[in-house]
Amino acid sequence: MAETDAEIREILQETKVIAVVGWSPKPDRPSHRVAAFLKSKGYRVIPVNPGVAGAQALGEVVRGSLSEIGDAVDMVDIFRRSEDVPEVVEAALALDGVKVIWMQLGIAHPEAAARAEAAGMKVVQNRCPAIEIPRLGL
Repeated sequence: MAETDAEIREILQETKVIAVVGWSPKPDRPSHRVAAFLKSKGYRVIPVNPGVAGAQALGEVVRGSLSEIGDAVDMVDIFRRSEDVPEVVEAALALDGVKVIWMQLGIAHPEAAARAEAAGMKVVQNRCPAIEIPRLGL
């Protein structure tokens, strides 16, 4: 598990493309605000939400699932309930090149985290990149 400031900093500096699973088109939702913040920091952000798949957001087509993303993704940022995390991790494992599973504030799933780590991914739980980036001065 990536827990130290150095580990979090390295993840955020090496990541270029982030799939935000559970992105909301509603501006008042945390997933919407965090995705917009990440985009403003130079990341390519791919929104994932089956309810609005095909719409345009953040300069991207909203995907209905991770499997619909044809491009390489460095990080999967999860805005779903903790009990939904194993399904998201399995979908991420099916993609080539995912390096990081990031679970947002209030979200953790030790078994899914262990599965991702066993596959060589870095895992962050119960943290928000929109908090970590300014905190670490990135």
